[in-house]
Amino acid sequence: MKKVILVCTMLLFTVLGVSAQIENPVTWSYAQKKISNTEAIVYVKATIQDGWHIYSQNVKPGGPVKTTIKFNPSKDYTKVGITAEPKPLSKFEKVFDMNVGYFEKQVVFQQKIKLNKPETTVSGTIEFMVCDESRCLPPDEIKFTLAVK
Repeated sequence: MKKVILVCTMLLFTVLGVSAQIENPVTWSYAQKKISNTEAIVYVKATIQDGWHIYSQNVKPGGPVKTTIKFNPSKDYTKVGITAEPKPLSKFEKVFDMNVGYFEKQVVFQQKIKLNKPETTVSGTIEFMVCDESRCLPPDEIKFTLAVK
């Protein structure tokens, strides 16, 4: 019986230790706004914890993993233009030997879409990398789905 209790206790501490190491400094949210019967804007918002940052969609090759927002193809809507972003902050990063654009605290990306139906569902993926002053977490990819009404 003592061995069972000891094993359970060790498992509990192992699980707690692993979950304490998982960091998720960026949360994503989504919204939409119809601007006419045939057009809408999809908003993709990153809220970033203090001390962390994500990179612009426009990072040059050889730099960090840029933020990439991909919209799944659909017969119900068509992307209009590219996904817009506000002007990023910029700094020289020695590790990449280049200036890189990044965002702190929060950033809202916008994608205009043409609606082929009055109501539809927009879905896709976001790939991004988050860093602080001393380290970067591995690139992450998340899926999103948003109803446009």
